[in-house]
Amino acid sequence: MSTFVLVHGAWHGAWAWYKVVPKLEEAGHDVVTIDLPAHGTDTTPVEEVTLESHVERVGDVLEAQDDPSILVGHSMAGVIITQTAEYYADEIDTLVYLTAFLPEHGNSLVDYSKSDEESVVTQNLVVDEDAGEARVPDSATREAFYGDCSEPDVELAQSLLRPEPLAGMVTPVETTPDEFGSVPRVYLRCDQDRAITPGAQREMLEALPCDEVHTLEASHSPFFSAPETVVEKLLTAV
Repeated sequence: MSTFVLVHGAWHGAWAWYKVVPKLEEAGHDVVTIDLPAHGTDTTPVEEVTLESHVERVGDVLEAQDDPSILVGHSMAGVIITQTAEYYADEIDTLVYLTAFLPEHGNSLVDYSKSDEESVVTQNLVVDEDAGEARVPDSATREAFYGDCSEPDVELAQSLLRPEPLAGMVTPVETTPDEFGSVPRVYLRCDQDRAITPGAQREMLEALPCDEVHTLEASHSPFFSAPETVVEKLLTAV
């Protein structure tokens, strides 16, 4: 059986996986979820958060496992798992990008989000440079993240979202073929995504192909709206 390490996206926390975790465990796998610094219940001050601190948090979890893990990143976490694979390649069995950013060397999340003009997140992002954080207004989060999600899940998420530290969004990844490039990559596309649009996902995959690509008929948060399908695709992919 495998160990899945699940990394949430921007604004979210480990709570986002609450429907996925029991289904993976029922299938006989071990699952670890993470609150990134300044997310979920983590109390790290925003000004102390960097891309490196995200990577260190994930790396510590990977090193605590007995065998290489399947590292799953949603949305922004695509950047984090990419950089993590550069430093911890031997600890990772497979990288899985769940409707996530798939950055090439030298690019940051912002480089991709700026060009995705149809993204509801791009159109509504509120940046507070003095506080070093960004957010999406509640009035836009439903359309951006939860288009096919139930009302209880939307309300739950809106009550738990936290401002996103800017540092992790603007820092470019630094990767090499020998480290990051040595780890198998799987991409799970979401064809109803309004945060990272299908067109943006396609362009990233053309620039940096993955070993496997699977498509989900879902919005940006299939861990809420289609957890059974997410688990099915994870098990098929690995």
